Amino acid sequence: MTGAPSFAAAEVSLSVATAAHLTQPAGDAVFLGDRLAPVAIAIARRPMRENLVFAIGYNAIAVPIAILGLASPLVAALAMSGALILVTLNALQSMRSPSEQAAWKS
Repeated sequence: MTGAPSFAAAEVSLSVATAAHLTQPAGDAVFLGDRLAPVAIAIARRPMRENLVFAIGYNAIAVPIAILGLASPLVAALAMSGALILVTLNALQSMRSPSEQAAWKS
């Protein structure tokens, strides 16, 4: 029963539906079942959205520039490679532990 205060104090907390009834209201989210798949999905959603928005924005700007011939093929290839690296790094960032993410941001 000591979990409820720590859940309330945490930045983000997830509670299992079969956990003690005191921890469920204190958690930010409650997931059903005994598997951690919902946790992985919840963690992965933010980078997926960010990557999708970035890709749409990048292509909305870069494709017309390339079609109009305002960028050489070398510049277009370098820009696309850079965008791919940014998207990959953003996706890999979600695989780090929360303590590593906090150390990276500070």
